[in-house]
Amino acid sequence: MSLPLDHVVIRVEDLEQAIADFSETGFTVQRGGIHADGTTHHAVIGFADGSFIDLTASLPDARAVREPRWPHSVQSSGKGFGAFALLTQAVPDSIDTARTRGLHYEGPTPGGRIRPDGTRIEWQSALPITRDLPLLCSDLTPRFLRSAAGDAQRHANGAQGIASVAIVVKDLEASVERYRALYGNPFGVHRAELPGHAVRLATFSSGTTTLTLLSPHDTGTPNGVNALTSDLYAHLSTQGEGLFGVTLATSHASNARVLPSVLTHGSRLELAVR
Repeated sequence: MSLPLDHVVIRVEDLEQAIADFSETGFTVQRGGIHADGTTHHAVIGFADGSFIDLTASLPDARAVREPRWPHSVQSSGKGFGAFALLTQAVPDSIDTARTRGLHYEGPTPGGRIRPDGTRIEWQSALPITRDLPLLCSDLTPRFLRSAAGDAQRHANGAQGIASVAIVVKDLEASVERYRALYGNPFGVHRAELPGHAVRLATFSSGTTTLTLLSPHDTGTPNGVNALTSDLYAHLSTQGEGLFGVTLATSHASNARVLPSVLTHGSRLELAVR
């Protein structure tokens, strides 16, 4: 199944502040409008590779509900990474295919929003039952309306696309098998131990993006858990499985850097040469 990365959600508490902060880091940010259920609004950072970052915030005075399009993630408060989604041509077909391999997705669920210019955008999504997996998304209206086109894909910081996504998981082998069921065969995966860290990982390609599953493990020695391993354990204990970090591609070494978390609203974002 061909499933390129569609988008990454970053939860923010104040959308206008987030737009200002991400613009300060060199991104071109578009206001996206209000989601169809009337509880959230958002802004979009679109890239030349077709992927985008979705900055999502609750509307003032909106009732405290969980946004059903992104379970476990976008809520009325909090900030940092929410969900991430893969793009499929037809969500119902992808759900059926996944189920034949023993993997359950809920849906299709309708979604939509109205852009600031009044254009209505519609899509469908499918929801995983475990948090290590992505959403699936397909467009019912032209996709460029939902992501970005032209000058909106150009960024002063040199970002060209989402090169890799890191997902923290509890059980590496169980997660690999779920992804194998999602993608089908051939599914090329590389497993490894991260040198110098008590972390096991598995990597595989999703379109032009590399997905990396990270699973910490206790070595049983006092000095066996370092900063990264501790961060992964902390993420699992406070947020559960899900997005841990995102690397954005740039073609210029001078642009490569870790973006300040105070401006990325708690999300781990890095620019790296691809």
